[in-house]
Amino acid sequence: MTRPISHLALATSLAFGLAATTSAPAAANTTTREEQSRVTTSSAASTAANTDIKPPVAEKRPHTYTHHGITIEDPYDWLYDKSYPTVDDEDVLNHVKAENAYFEAKMAAQAPLTEALFTEMRARIKEDDSTVPQKDGDYLYWSEFEEGAQYRKHYRKPVAGGEAELLIDENALAEGKEYFSLGAASVSQNGRFLAYSTDTDGSERYTARIKDLQTGELLPDIITNLRSDLIWVANDTALVYGPSTEEWRTLEAKLHVIGTPAESDVTLYKEADQSFSVGTGLTAQEDWLVIAAGDNETSEVRLVPAANPTATPILVKPRKKGVEYSVDVRDGELWVWTNDEHINFRLAKADLKTPGDWQTVIAGSDEFYLTGFDLYKDFFVTEGRLNGLDQIQLRQYAAPSKVTPISFPEPSYTAGLSNNPEYDVSTLRLSYQSMVTPSTVYDYDVKTGGLTTLKTQEIPSGYDASLYVTERVSVQARDGTMVPVSIVMRKDRAAILKKAGIEGPGPLHLYAYGAYGYAIPPGFSTTRLSLVDRGFAYAIAHIRGGDDLGRRWYLQGKMFERTNTFNDFVDAGRGLIAKGYTAEGMVTASGGSAGGELMGAIVNQDPGQYGAIVAHVPFVDVLNTMLNEKLPLTPGEWQEWGNPITSKASFAYMLSYSPYDQVEAKDYPPMLVTAGLNDPRVTYWEPAKWVARLRELKTDDNLLLMKTNMGAGHGGQSGRWNSLKETAEEFAFILWQMGMAPKSEGE
Repeated sequence: MTRPISHLALATSLAFGLAATTSAPAAANTTTREEQSRVTTSSAASTAANTDIKPPVAEKRPHTYTHHGITIEDPYDWLYDKSYPTVDDEDVLNHVKAENAYFEAKMAAQAPLTEALFTEMRARIKEDDSTVPQKDGDYLYWSEFEEGAQYRKHYRKPVAGGEAELLIDENALAEGKEYFSLGAASVSQNGRFLAYSTDTDGSERYTARIKDLQTGELLPDIITNLRSDLIWVANDTALVYGPSTEEWRTLEAKLHVIGTPAESDVTLYKEADQSFSVGTGLTAQEDWLVIAAGDNETSEVRLVPAANPTATPILVKPRKKGVEYSVDVRDGELWVWTNDEHINFRLAKADLKTPGDWQTVIAGSDEFYLTGFDLYKDFFVTEGRLNGLDQIQLRQYAAPSKVTPISFPEPSYTAGLSNNPEYDVSTLRLSYQSMVTPSTVYDYDVKTGGLTTLKTQEIPSGYDASLYVTERVSVQARDGTMVPVSIVMRKDRAAILKKAGIEGPGPLHLYAYGAYGYAIPPGFSTTRLSLVDRGFAYAIAHIRGGDDLGRRWYLQGKMFERTNTFNDFVDAGRGLIAKGYTAEGMVTASGGSAGGELMGAIVNQDPGQYGAIVAHVPFVDVLNTMLNEKLPLTPGEWQEWGNPITSKASFAYMLSYSPYDQVEAKDYPPMLVTAGLNDPRVTYWEPAKWVARLRELKTDDNLLLMKTNMGAGHGGQSGRWNSLKETAEEFAFILWQMGMAPKSEGE
């Protein structure tokens, strides 16, 4: 069977973010406001010493464009290197480097605080940690970190007994590289071959290799430009994968026969619609290859025998705009999860001979949001949310309406199925956490209903959950909608604040994403403690645009209802101020990718609420990006945001909220903005242009910093310590701007 090593699956999301992506999944030319003079790169050491360095001011070059009779001036368009994805324009690179030099210079005084934060964050991480081994066929699989290592090692050993076998050493693969990411990884059914893919520059273009686990040698086969999982088919003689187009789109499912040149790979399916993306996988019994095509609102699925992948595919049901579905197969019977009859999805069955004739098994519900299902030999599992909280439900094939829920003790939490690679099982691996409970791995006994704790996240420096309290409150948005907010803080917060010289309500950090139907669960974070232990309340706003409260919650935050997302966030902060959790100007906020767009919108709308803002790889030049169909993800995003090329209404609506286009001459809070030069999701020039316009128009003297990772992409730096250092920089910036950083010499 195809055995993905659980956490390695490469996401093929069309979204600008999470990213990764978490997820998720900039610029400079230096001058004063009065004069613009070119600067070249200086070393971090020399710039750090120059604390009087002036902020880079980008040159304004005349540029306009007109659509639907509306003309827009865009004087910072030149920061978009038209040779992208190659970025070699000297003016652009000089500007990027100047912004980085300015960042280094201004943050130099906070280096001791950054290092202190990094040290305490690292002390909460068990350095020689490992995952819980999981049985898959004849082997147990797990991964582990060695003390001090940036990356994981992946192992297996025979269930029957024997020595552990090293499958992948990420540290060795990453050696000498500024960036490294392991993408897909799967072991063949016979256990002999391992296929895996790597990205070494953050561009999300992966290269796949095949390792013979008997000899330890790499086969000569090399697959480049990969953007998908690697699926073993044809009795372990071939792999199915998805290549990338020049625009980073995955429009094909291809078959690579082991031992043959990649140039001779066969296309199993090719999608004509540039807004769709193609992904592949195997059904529960691994006898069918699933080839799925879709965008953010429409699906179309084909099935091919895994043993004969070049056979004529079975089209389950032709695409219909707005209808999403996914499928699985058990004993020749098709199971379908779809929103064709209810917004919160239903579960249906069909005969493979008539795959489009769907008969309801579990009807859609206004109360229960069905988010997915998993088939096993003797039972199946449905997952979803009830009142915004995760639900895991066991059901029997003979009586699917009878539900055996898996219960958890806390009133607010996040839980779900974890790594369960086998079809015939009597226990299920589960994951669980809350804002005060560290990540926990359980085995659930299907017959007895018993939960066995296999592992609880260890925090070496110590953690006492009794010192913290978590709450879930509702705040009324301006249109009357009640928006839930999850909050964690110290029980002795008032005493901590008093000791720090802060009377009354203290600072509160507010986080959200709000796009693509991605819910932000109330989970645990060790890094978050560095703010909470200093007296911050930390809140997650479950705003519209995510699907926290069901599919309708998502739909109310997209297309022509997109501004609900921004309003919800602003109103959540205002509501928390009214409830006494914090005060005017003491809210700090962060978000990345589409959540970075959120940051841009909320500071345009209500800048006075915020004491500091961090926007990671922010999607802020919305209108220009959605007008440029040559960019990697634009066609696939029109279903989320609208198509301003064909629709005047979409053009005008995007213009009304696009953060870059709505920057005004007024005061803005202190801001830290990040970017990745190789980012294919939110291209570097979006934050670069936004920061340039902010520098031009803002009327305050508040700090505005931008940091561009020159050798990374959407997810920032790779490696657990490098990534952690960036979080420490972010928190140091927030504490500094909130007046909670230790005083440095000269201040």
